Amino acid sequence: MPAPHRIDVHFHSVPKAYAKALADSALGVHIRIPEWSEDLALKTMDANGIAASILSLSVPGCHLGDDAKARALSRAVNEESAGYVAKNPKRFGVFATLPIPDMDGACAEAIHALDVLKQDGVGLLANYNGVYLGDPSFDPLFEVLNARHAVVAIHPNNLPAGNQIHLRVPGFLMEYLFDTTRAAANLVFSGAMDRYPDIKFILSHAGGTLPFISWRLAEISERQLAVSPFKERFQIPLIADNAGHVTKDLILSRLKRFYFDTALAAGPQTFGALREVADPARVLFGSDWPYCPTEMGDDMVKSLDATLSATEKPAIERGNALKLFPRFG
Repeated sequence: MPAPHRIDVHFHSVPKAYAKALADSALGVHIRIPEWSEDLALKTMDANGIAASILSLSVPGCHLGDDAKARALSRAVNEESAGYVAKNPKRFGVFATLPIPDMDGACAEAIHALDVLKQDGVGLLANYNGVYLGDPSFDPLFEVLNARHAVVAIHPNNLPAGNQIHLRVPGFLMEYLFDTTRAAANLVFSGAMDRYPDIKFILSHAGGTLPFISWRLAEISERQLAVSPFKERFQIPLIADNAGHVTKDLILSRLKRFYFDTALAAGPQTFGALREVADPARVLFGSDWPYCPTEMGDDMVKSLDATLSATEKPAIERGNALKLFPRFG
């Protein structure tokens, strides 16, 4: 077996404080809480050629309805995660969790996580109670993150209206991809990416459907949204801020600022679109363990091996991530 070499930017943890809070909450009987331990994570990494993983929470995050409890839980999770890093600094990193939608608490916790705990970045959900990243309510937090040139991993969330969609398939099959797409588009069209250019956003699952719809976004923006009567009817900050200069290339240039992970996103179908949109230096390996079963993870790695070129493979598996997280070198 080759020595572990991959750097995994989409590797979940289930800290003890978080597992207990979920089990004790009203969600406890409805949400999957996978088996997780530091030792199990390391064994999984070794078996899958992963040298380092940056830990993050999956849904629903630490805000379970009460601001004070969310602040305490976020602090407990981040402190517990810092302990994993202290014991294995070359194997683990952390995307800190924040008690959003408590924005004051989120700003305070981001400062503690990044300045005191020295964590590797922040993990955010695509939406919180239907409010998407890029909404002005996130500006205080984005100011904190932008000042620190933070890396932000964006994970999809359940949409409150999701229970109104009458499909006999779980939300994570398709809806997660649309959720990431909505957040990414809102970050672009709200102008947030221009206001906070030093935040490095990683999109889960190859950006959801963003690569596939990128031509549509760019074409409609130039030919329709940037001209009357649509530019007056739809008050889109990016369009207004670039009045007279909205082109397809402008829109596509904003999409190239994103980083994209490969979690549950492999194969020529996915990469056919991703290669057309992403900066090749901004595609990163992700596994989605432990929510991604072992067999599915194996399939994903095999598909990546068959799909990636000799140049892409070392960059995506390790090289690109090292530019963001050089401490793992």
